[in-house]
Amino acid sequence: MRYLLLLLITLNLFAVDATLTIEKDVEQRAKIALEDASSLPSEKVFNLLSSDLKISGHFLVDETHHEGSLDGPILDPKLKAQEYVLKYTMDQTQGTKLSVRLLKASDGTQIFKKSYAISSTAKMPFLVHKAVFDVNKALKFPSIAWINRYVVFSRYTTPKHSEIVLADYTFTYQKSIIRGGLNLFPKWADANQRSFYYTSLRGMVPTLYRLNIYTGAKSKIASSEGMMVCSDVSNSGKKLLLTMAPSGQPDIYELDLVSGAKTRVTRFNGIDVNGKYVDDESRIVFVSNRLGYANIFKKDIHGSAVSQVVYHGRNNNAVDAYGSKIVYSSRESSSAFGNNTFNIYITATDDTSSRPLTTTGSNQFPGFSSDGNVVQYIKQTSSGSAIGYINLQSKQSLLFPFNGRKVQAIDW
Repeated sequence: MRYLLLLLITLNLFAVDATLTIEKDVEQRAKIALEDASSLPSEKVFNLLSSDLKISGHFLVDETHHEGSLDGPILDPKLKAQEYVLKYTMDQTQGTKLSVRLLKASDGTQIFKKSYAISSTAKMPFLVHKAVFDVNKALKFPSIAWINRYVVFSRYTTPKHSEIVLADYTFTYQKSIIRGGLNLFPKWADANQRSFYYTSLRGMVPTLYRLNIYTGAKSKIASSEGMMVCSDVSNSGKKLLLTMAPSGQPDIYELDLVSGAKTRVTRFNGIDVNGKYVDDESRIVFVSNRLGYANIFKKDIHGSAVSQVVYHGRNNNAVDAYGSKIVYSSRESSSAFGNNTFNIYITATDDTSSRPLTTTGSNQFPGFSSDGNVVQYIKQTSSGSAIGYINLQSKQSLLFPFNGRKVQAIDW
């Protein structure tokens, strides 16, 4: 249990106010303006649409909140400087209704038109994300399907109690789905995000459960003395990487859900945690204190040789992987009493060099999008904290304010 507590202390992060930041790049992107035709124009909706278009990496968005009519032509001469104009109307008097029209700014030619509706007003952000996804697709840009996905995270509520929450990627929508007791480490169980795994500490033995978010069906998967965490799921969904400590020291195991067999992957008289599949699931990367401090290592699933991945920093305590790409969090300072700086770095399984993705603040919980093109993280600075995203192709980054309690773990 003391190793579980050590891991929790390492990952804890307070979430408070933060501001939106944008990093510019020199790539060519389509210029687009938004024209709000709603009877009650909303800055919130405008900002969501703008953020979605920006973080896609495919658009340069006019910052002006223009107002106009949905069906009318393009009248504002200033909009002629754009390539496209996205007209939209949002109505939330009964449920949520969104209509959009994408026009060529030069001559008003309509490229795309669609209406969306949902009974919930709280899920309004998902209609916005779906509309931007469809606009991006209509222009034949590379897919941004990740924008429609749920984020699942756990946060502390009171001492020895936590809740697991569903959110959209901006955290504008949030819904608590598990309350009561200490429920930690949520991890999506399938690509369609119908179920997720989580660890319950309500009993004497840490237990891994699977919960279907649509039916509410819950099933027990495994339990282990000391520690039980699901850190990764194979692409087929049939195998899990678990961190367990049945003998006191945490190691990484692979669980075959079909046969129920557990295979021990690491053997070390210390701490091995947070295993992630890499290289077509033939290897794993993981966090270990084999050098006397937390660092990132890799090994074959069925081999014994272990090799170092990261060669800088004295506390590299969180990792995620996609294919052969690796992102990790590294401590840049060693203040015993003040805040430490943690930055996100990216490297690869066949590379000994790393490059930073962040440069200021405390940046934790790095995670890849479902296509590996975007990195999610949580940033804490002196002015507050936010959920952040970095588009690896366009170098575009966004931070969204995150008002809430202490985050324990997050998956996207």
